[in-house]
Amino acid sequence: MDGPSQNWVETIYADLRLKLQRSVVLPSDRLVDTEIADSYGISRMPAREALLRLVSEGYLVGTTRGFAVRELSLTDISGLFEVRRQLEPRAAASAARDMTAEVEAALTDAIGRVERTLNDGDISGLLAANVDFRNSWLRAVTNPHMAATISRFMDYFQSVRLGTFADSSVAARYIDGLSAIHKAFLAHDPLDVHDRMTLFMFAAEEAYLSVRRRQLQEAEAIRPARRRRK
Repeated sequence: MDGPSQNWVETIYADLRLKLQRSVVLPSDRLVDTEIADSYGISRMPAREALLRLVSEGYLVGTTRGFAVRELSLTDISGLFEVRRQLEPRAAASAARDMTAEVEAALTDAIGRVERTLNDGDISGLLAANVDFRNSWLRAVTNPHMAATISRFMDYFQSVRLGTFADSSVAARYIDGLSAIHKAFLAHDPLDVHDRMTLFMFAAEEAYLSVRRRQLQEAEAIRPARRRRK
């Protein structure tokens, strides 16, 4: 039987996972087990176990100063999108076939919030609405292992996704693609959902690679300046 300590592990894991999904934890942040434990008023071990679980699932990496968001290389991004294209269009097509009125309502609410937060420049709200849209259609995927795998692969991109939403032209294209997918879902058209999701994947890969190249160039430009100061 699970004890209080294991319950804390699950609570901390779920809280951190949600923060990672919504890019509340930035690549520059460090998650320290003692600090997290203090915030919950508990011992260090449940916090550390939750962090190590996130490491084992690929969300975090260990550093000399705690744990950090896993940052992706260009090769990582291309490889992960190759896997996503094998999974997501087919899963979304099955979701379109099995979608309930409840899921449709959740999708419509999420896409409405995506559009409002984009217009308002509310990046935090946009990230949250994006996660809710994804989680809504995944509820209609009857294979729970498929849904969990897709969710995990999507979340690996959080360190890059924030940069794509910060670019207004990229964000606008994203909204157009997501709106087209939403309409195909409401039409219960598996083939249209499959095709639109595939196109969306290719556009997202291009945007993420562009953002990551810029991040790497900026980081490289900073290094010589730091060496000179030393």
